[in-house]
Formats: sequence, C-alpha cells, structure tokens
Amino acid sequence: MAKVFEGYRKDTLPRATVVKNKSPAPVQITAEQILREARERQEGSEIRPPKQQITDSTELSDYRLRRRKEFEDRSRDGNIQAWVRYAQWEESHKDYARARSVWERALQGNYRNHAIWLKYAEFEMKNKFVNSARNVWDRAVVLLPRIDQLWYKYIHMEEMLGNIAGARQIFERWMNWSPDQQAWLSFIKFQLRYNEIERARSIFHRNVYELATEKLGDDEEAEVLFVAFAEFEQGCKQLERARFIYKFALDRIPKCRAKDLFNKFVAFEKQYGDKEGIEDSIVCKRRFQYEDDVRKNPFNYDSWFDYLRLEKNKYRIRDIYDRAVANVPPAEEKRYWHRYIYLWIHYALHEETEAEDVERTRSVYRECLKLIPHTKFSFAKVWLLAAQFEIRQLNLAGARQILGNAIGKAPKDKIFKEYIGMELQLGNVDRCRKLYQRYLEWSPENCYAWRMFAEFERSLAETERARAIYELAISQPALDTPELLWKAFIDFEISQGELQRTRALYERLLDRTKHYKVWVSFAKFEASAVTGHKVDCAREIFDRAYTYYKDSAPELKEDRARLLEDWLNMETSFGVLGDVTLVQSKLPKKLKKRKQITREDGSREYEEYMDYLFPEELQATNLKILEAAYKWKKQRVDDAS
Repeated sequence: MAKVFEGYRKDTLPRATVVKNKSPAPVQITAEQILREARERQEGSEIRPPKQQITDSTELSDYRLRRRKEFEDRSRDGNIQAWVRYAQWEESHKDYARARSVWERALQGNYRNHAIWLKYAEFEMKNKFVNSARNVWDRAVVLLPRIDQLWYKYIHMEEMLGNIAGARQIFERWMNWSPDQQAWLSFIKFQLRYNEIERARSIFHRNVYELATEKLGDDEEAEVLFVAFAEFEQGCKQLERARFIYKFALDRIPKCRAKDLFNKFVAFEKQYGDKEGIEDSIVCKRRFQYEDDVRKNPFNYDSWFDYLRLEKNKYRIRDIYDRAVANVPPAEEKRYWHRYIYLWIHYALHEETEAEDVERTRSVYRECLKLIPHTKFSFAKVWLLAAQFEIRQLNLAGARQILGNAIGKAPKDKIFKEYIGMELQLGNVDRCRKLYQRYLEWSPENCYAWRMFAEFERSLAETERARAIYELAISQPALDTPELLWKAFIDFEISQGELQRTRALYERLLDRTKHYKVWVSFAKFEASAVTGHKVDCAREIFDRAYTYYKDSAPELKEDRARLLEDWLNMETSFGVLGDVTLVQSKLPKKLKKRKQITREDGSREYEEYMDYLFPEELQATNLKILEAAYKWKKQRVDDAS
C-alpha cells in the first residue's frame, strides 16, 4: 500500500512550468483605442429604447430634459444630421423658439453648408413664419450667392405668396452675380409668365444672349441658348429675326448636337414657312427610309412604330397599321408577340381617339382577340382594353360579354379583378358573388381571392357568410400564402370581438404549424385581450411554446432563443406585473462557431455561425466533464495499483 500511495504522489506532482516571454509587444494597444473600437461596434447595431408612456407634466419635463441632453452630446462633434434631428425634435414639440435656436447654433460652424439653410427656411415656411423665412433666405443668399438652389427657393416662396414685385427684386439681385444662362432663362420666363414683355426685352437688351453667343457658340449648351433666343423673338412676332437665329445656329452647331434645334426649326417653318417644302425635304426622306426598313424586315415592329410616329395623315396611318398587323409572328410563343400586340393596341387607340370611329375600333379589338391563340397564351391587357372601350361607349352588355369570354377562354387574375370591380361599382352583389365563385373554382389556392371574397361579404355586414368563406378557405389542401389567410381570419374574428373564436383559431393553427411567429402572435393577442388575468394567459402561451421547443424540437435553437427574447420583452412591458426572472433563468448562452462548407468548385472554407447553449445543456455538459474526470482519475489509480 505504501508503494501505491508513493507512486500516486509522484504522478500527481505539479509539472515544472516554463516562464513565458513577458517583454512588451511590438504594437501597443491603448485603452482609448479599445474603447473607440467598442463604441464603433455598438454604433453598427441598432439599439431600440423601451417604449415609455408619459402620464404627467413632470415626466414630460424630465423626458424633454433627457432628450435635449442626448441631442447636445451628439451635436458636440459638429454632426450635421444630429443638429437637424435636434431642431426637428424641438419643432415636433411646438417649441419653435428652441428649434430656431438650434438651427442658429448649427449654422455657426457650418454656414457654408447650404442644406442647413434650406431646411432652416423650410422650417420657417412650414410653420408660416414668413418674415423669419425671408430673413433666413436673405442671409443665405448673401453668404452663399453661388448656390442657385437658394435663389430659386427664395423666389418660389415669394411667388407663391403673391409678392411678384419682391420676387422680381430678388431676381435682379441674383443677376448682379452673373449666374449661368439657366438663371437668365428663368428670369425671362418669370417676366413672360406675368405678361411683362417689355421687362423681358430689357433683359435681352442687357446683352446677355449676345455675350453668351460669342463665348458659348461652340459649347454643348449653345443649343439651349439659341433655341431660347429664337423662341423669344418668335413670341414677339419677330419671325424674320427668329428664322435668322435658327439658320445661324444650324450653321454654327454640329449636327450631332443640334437635334432639338433642328426639330424646333422644322416646327417653326411648318407654322410660318413653306409647309410643302418642309414636307418634301424631311418627311419624304424619312418615309423612304422607314419603307426600306420595313421592307427588309417586316417583323421588326419597332420600325413600324417609328414609321407611324412620322405620319400625320389619319388615312395613311390606317394603311400603315393594316400593313403592320398583317405580319403575324411566325412562332406561337408569347415572347415574340409582345411588340406585335402593342401594334393592335395602338391601332385601336388611334381609331378611338384620333379617327373617332367607334365601329372600326370595335372591329380592331375583335380581330385582335380572334387572332391570339388563347389555348397557348393570352394577353389580359387586350381583353381589359376592349371591355373598357365598351364601357366608355355605355355598352355594359358588350363589356360583360367580353369579360365573360375572357374568363371562359383565358382566365387570369387581372381579368377577374377588373370584372369584379366593375360589377361592384354598379352595385351588382349577386354578380360579384358568382364571379368570386368562378374565380375560386379556377384558382382554389389563391389566398388573395379568398380574402377579397370574405372582405366583400364583411363589407355587406354578412358576418356569417364571411366566416364560412374563411373556414372553407383554410380547409383547402393547397394555398399559395396560407399565413396571410390565417392572419386575415384571425383579424376578422378580433374585429368582431369574438375572443373565444380567436383563441380556437390560434389553437387550430398551432395544430398545423408550430412556427415561432404563431406562438408570439398568440401570446400578444392574449396580452392585449380585454379580459382578466391577461398576463397569466400570455405567459402560459410562452411557456407552452418553450416546452415544445425544449422537448419536441430541440434542434430549433434559434427559434427557441427568439421566443425567449420576445417573452422577456413582454414581461418587461408589463411593468410591475411582469416577472423577468422567469425568462432570465431560461436564456441561452450565445456561442460563435465555425463549420466547414464545400464550394461548387470543390474547395473548402470555414463559415461562422451563431450557436446557443441552453441551461440544461450547460448543466449536462458540466456533468459529462465531471464524469470524464472521475473516470480518468479512477483509471489512473487502477493503473498505479
């Protein structure tokens, strides 16, 4: 025995330790750097403060004092957004003097930031402090005269207030700073808006356009200047001068940059010049080009559209449409038909709006619908446009016939919705019910249709019908969005004050799915129910959910952890009635782990993920460690003996 204990003591003696290198690291990390990095990580995550209910003036004063201190702390580093939020917060509390003081303090170190001036002036205008707004705008344009937006906003305010003379005076002040040509154009348009022709002419007499023409004749913005100059002279009935300006500009500006100028000149000549000559020189040339394009490729429907935009003669346009729609796509695939169908649509709209031929419009829609292979694909837009045309002609029977044929040959959601909406506006309740039934027979999995049908009955105060529809809907074997349908059913029962029915619905939903959101929604419903012991009822739901995740679905750790967070938030919201200790003892420990994943190319890499270790797992882990240590100790003793 002595040898045994002697051997045991020899094996358990502490091993000699090696002293680590205690010299300072080459890169030192200060406490300030650690705190700064921690603060940056905290700023990345959104921390929502708990909801607070203010009941008296003392609490309101404390709240305002606390919030002001927070805003002051955030604004010390010169953060513009912090100042803006501070001023807007004071404004929301109707403390305009404090808000104005905040804006002024924000401008002290940031007066070159025109965004602050804009928001400051908008604050004054929004609260109808007109003189204060004028003061802000005046200071802004004095300090930042090169910011055009400030001038535009200032002038717009005065013009909206009807102070035309004041707006004109501001324009004069602005022109003294020699702004760009757009500012001068705005001044001229302002004068013309109030029929001040002589004032506008006096602006031109200040040689603005002459100087700009000399300096910007070869610039990209020269086209705008020439067009404005010519249009002004045209408006003053100086047609020869306007024609000279157009021709002079076309000689100076390259053709690639004079598209708008050329179009303006053509429009001018069409109005005042030789119309036939312009038609021969321009339209005929383009018509020849488009004829060549559609001849080479008649299935290029964009060329047909360009050709149609060129023509103005309604009879020639009709002929082009007839030739264009005769080129039916060779393959019965929907992607080849999109542009082609739009030819038919434009054809019908032209006949209705331009030619005003009702019968021909009806014929165009009829031929288009006859041509589409509805057994393979269809176009709901054509059906609806045809029906809307009949409605505009007060032909309800024709519209019903078209929509009825649509849901018979090629039913679609848009068609059902449009048809139901039309009948609903006409007050035909029975027709709406029949259409909803047809809708659901065609698409029984469509939760939107079920919900709209139930809402329709509810709007008619047919509560039992609506409830029966919801019951029939949730009994369907397949639904596209069942969660929305169940939510609508539950909201319906809550709106009817049927708390017991709502509880029963939640229980039935839990029989189908144990989703985390269902448990939380059920608990929140109990917490908001106007009955006694609502805290206990909500707590019971959370406890049931926790037991389910713990015993029946232990693999759903993330849902279980989120459930506990919502439970903890609920207990906190209950105030003195809540008991956060019930939840805190169940909260898990978060662990960051790594797992190996294989990419598509066969390479492997590690991915981090968050794992949760719950109290019972932690206890079991500790017991396993103690048990392993005990076995190891016992094995050592046995080996020594």
